[in-house]
Amino acid sequence: MVKDGYFYGLALAAVAGIVWALAGWPWALAPLLLAGFFLWFFRDPERAIDQEPGLIVSPADGKVTEVARIATPEGERLRVSIFLSVFDVHVNRSPVAGVVREVRYRKGEYLNAMNPESAVRNEQNLAVVECDEGYQVTFVQIAGLLARRIVFTKRVGERLRRGERVGLIKFGSRTDLVLPGHAEVLVKVGDRVRGAASVVARVSAPETPGQPEREMAELRA
Repeated sequence: MVKDGYFYGLALAAVAGIVWALAGWPWALAPLLLAGFFLWFFRDPERAIDQEPGLIVSPADGKVTEVARIATPEGERLRVSIFLSVFDVHVNRSPVAGVVREVRYRKGEYLNAMNPESAVRNEQNLAVVECDEGYQVTFVQIAGLLARRIVFTKRVGERLRRGERVGLIKFGSRTDLVLPGHAEVLVKVGDRVRGAASVVARVSAPETPGQPEREMAELRA
């Protein structure tokens, strides 16, 4: 469990105890139920992570709401958007193994995370990871209607493992994954994914100049 769960849960449990002592158990029921909700909401389950080279795993639990090609200053990219309801695990994970090259936080609004405008106008944190294979993957934590705090615990220069915990978004929210344009996306709109456990895309290693010729020479030898 994320430590925030203990903070909220135990605080509300203490409030429930005080209310129970002063006004009786019916009045303590609401804070007691809220304490249980927070303990459940901040759960942080272990996940089995596929280690096959070239795979990109989901950075979050939730529902895929968009798979689209987008134009960026670096060229065409693929964007996969994942919506997290209040019932999903809100711990975020690194989609790839590599080094954090950029972290950029921006304040903003709190539109419904299902609204496409939320990707532009809402509070968000962007992280760029350079994979060991040489390409870059960007994932963006976007606050939603209820979310009021984005947590990202890594710094530029840190090395991440695929599926490693990197932070969380408190309550309903959205996570965008921006992939190289040649990536093979393995999910579609409407799919449910689990952070670190679900494979969302595959990126093949780019051919280096002369590689086919070398391979043919090796086969002839």
